[in-house]
Amino acid sequence: MTELSDDFSENIDRFIVEAMENGCVWGLQGEEGWALCASEDYDDMDVMPLWSQEAFAQFHCRDEWAAYAPVAIELEEFLEEWLPGMHEDVLLVGVNWNDDLEGEEMEPLDLLEEFEQELQD
Repeated sequence: MTELSDDFSENIDRFIVEAMENGCVWGLQGEEGWALCASEDYDDMDVMPLWSQEAFAQFHCRDEWAAYAPVAIELEEFLEEWLPGMHEDVLLVGVNWNDDLEGEEMEPLDLLEEFEQELQD
């Protein structure tokens, strides 16, 4: 497994390509629900971090997320239901955050548009 980069744009591209290859994305789920954290960029907004590989997600099952486990979300469901639902719930997507939980916070519909562009190519 190649580690994620400090180049956040590269990590987004990798997220899209690997999600399409694997047919899923990975989030962290615990007894309380899905792992969320406060946005660094916007007041009063939460971010749901997601990764393109199970190992990337598993790395973050420590500290405050020690009781969480990686759970796959099928790509079709993610694109058709999750991203529009996250937009309605005013959640951002943390895309392939690196080991330091650093990365882009994207509006769900912007991420959906990125996937649609990749699917057209």
